[in-house]
Amino acid sequence: MNKSLSDFPPSGLPDFQTPKQSGYYFPAEFAPHTATWLSWPHKEASWPGKIHTIFPSYTQFVKELTKGEKVNINVADETMKNFAIGHLQNSGVDLSKVEFFFHPTNDAWCRDHGPAFLINPNAEQKKVIVDWNYNAWGNKYPPYDLDDVIPTLIAKHYNIPVYYPGIIMEGGSVDFNGKGTVMTSTACLLNPNRNPHLNQGQIEEYLCDYYGVEQVLWVDEGIVGDDTDGHIDDTVRFVNEDTVIAVVEENKNDENYELLQHNLKQLKQMRLLNGKQLNIVELLMPDELIYEDQRLPCAYGNFYIANKSVIVPTFRSKKDDKALQVVQSCFPDREVVGIDSTDIIWGLGSFHCLSQQEPAI
Repeated sequence: MNKSLSDFPPSGLPDFQTPKQSGYYFPAEFAPHTATWLSWPHKEASWPGKIHTIFPSYTQFVKELTKGEKVNINVADETMKNFAIGHLQNSGVDLSKVEFFFHPTNDAWCRDHGPAFLINPNAEQKKVIVDWNYNAWGNKYPPYDLDDVIPTLIAKHYNIPVYYPGIIMEGGSVDFNGKGTVMTSTACLLNPNRNPHLNQGQIEEYLCDYYGVEQVLWVDEGIVGDDTDGHIDDTVRFVNEDTVIAVVEENKNDENYELLQHNLKQLKQMRLLNGKQLNIVELLMPDELIYEDQRLPCAYGNFYIANKSVIVPTFRSKKDDKALQVVQSCFPDREVVGIDSTDIIWGLGSFHCLSQQEPAI
């Protein structure tokens, strides 16, 4: 199946209007959710030799999500659905809170291939989907044809309009405050393996038009070992409309130290639309984790903000407890829950990378 405007026109919406022009915007992750979307992990090559070890932590993640919202899971077929049900039952997940969708995927990283839901509370059609193009982080992991059409399949199921910007964009490369600002990184969005025909100003225009924002804030760097070329969801995260968690490294000899200090300096110089400086909460990196001679992109910043809790990856590090305390200080109305991500991170992503929220309206 190919994405096609003729197959799924944004019915009921003027063809010439962008989502922003029609009053739609991408809510902050800390705004209420209807559901969280996941794509069940099945690609052995993403966790070579270890995929069987990730399911206890993955299903614990699902269990935590179901305490406050529905969980929608993309699976290929009945066989995969039954396999998933077996693992979920073993972890005591309330299956009444889980719905399966027969949407085959190439991989499990739903943050990047999943639907970008935009809302307009004042419109007759209150929710739409933006289906960006997807090329597996610069054509690193073909094939990705199934992942590329997931948002349109979900829109078809809901019978809601779809917008097609026609450029590469991944959900992990952007983070929102829900008040007109998106945070991103030059390392990722200006990488020539994404949209080499676009300059920074043109990319900003797409972000504003198709996410419904007014302001794009840029940091430069990602962390070492991140195969996404510097996704923001490892390094800088909005926890409310004017506060970010900024990931920093305390060991001056670590190769992440200068990169993250550079980002921190940039954050301190930024101003929001109302002229305010950002409130910045620093969050330490975990200890370095090497597996099969590869440094893994461990970062506590890859947490997921659910309705009832904030789920933080932990790495069997002496810094885990301190990290959970820092995140908890930013979310007084939610329980912060650490889940071991030591095996999951072998896939070079964690809980935020695996999930995409569907906003409530």
